[in-house]
Amino acid sequence: MTRPARRKPDAVLDSAIDLARAAAEEVAEIPAHVGEHLGTVTVEDRLVEHRFAAAMGGYQGWAWTVTLARVPRGRTATVCEVELLPGDGAILAPEWLPWSERIRPGDIGPGDVLPFVADDPRLTAGWEPSGDEELDAVAIGELALARTRVLSEDGIEEAAQRWYDGAAGPHGESAKAASDACLSCGYLVPLQGALGQVFGVCTNPWSPDDGKVVAFEHGCGAHSETDVPTRPSDWPAPNPVIDEVRIEIVDMPRAAVVEPVAEAPAAAEPDDEASDGTATADA
Repeated sequence: MTRPARRKPDAVLDSAIDLARAAAEEVAEIPAHVGEHLGTVTVEDRLVEHRFAAAMGGYQGWAWTVTLARVPRGRTATVCEVELLPGDGAILAPEWLPWSERIRPGDIGPGDVLPFVADDPRLTAGWEPSGDEELDAVAIGELALARTRVLSEDGIEEAAQRWYDGAAGPHGESAKAASDACLSCGYLVPLQGALGQVFGVCTNPWSPDDGKVVAFEHGCGAHSETDVPTRPSDWPAPNPVIDEVRIEIVDMPRAAVVEPVAEAPAAAEPDDEASDGTATADA
């Protein structure tokens, strides 16, 4: 293995600290933003970098880098360029990504419009009119194929994996707590095509997934065929429950005492005079 040749220090360029500082201050515009001299780095023969600490707020670990050069056998240093470069431990911004890689679900709001992507791998060419009026009418009218592009195999696979791994898949909290799966629920409307083999749309207004795509293996507590389990009563079954707080007490009138009716005295026997009609009336 060949070791790289060690470059000799350049006395002319290494000693030109004042020239390098003046160049850095000129670019920085505020001299106080150019801090202490951090040293030199020999880049090539007769090419040296001087580094000065960046004294601005928010630029920890950065350095003003001034590159000096000289001609062969020359004794005069010349400024080539001045840059503000990060060093060890510098605070750096995240690596820049194009919008297509930064955008996330939920970022698009009302009125936002995404630019057209001509080579989107999730899409492929859709129906192209064949010139046969009857065939085109069926394709466009009945089969709803009047779209320039449709989902490609990659697009279908990507959507299926995203839905299956999401909250509406079999691994969501709602599915884990459910007693039955969406496949047997009467509120499920299966999708068409390849996605219809695994997914459907929930139509139950009481479900948290109403109007959303759910996996057949998903589930929730609003399943059409499940019920709340019957719980035993805390009260003994044979004994009736009496609410003594709300019972209404009514004073009933006492029954009247019926005295026995006394027998009437027997009629007096008529005397002999009245009986024979000889009695005389009182005067």
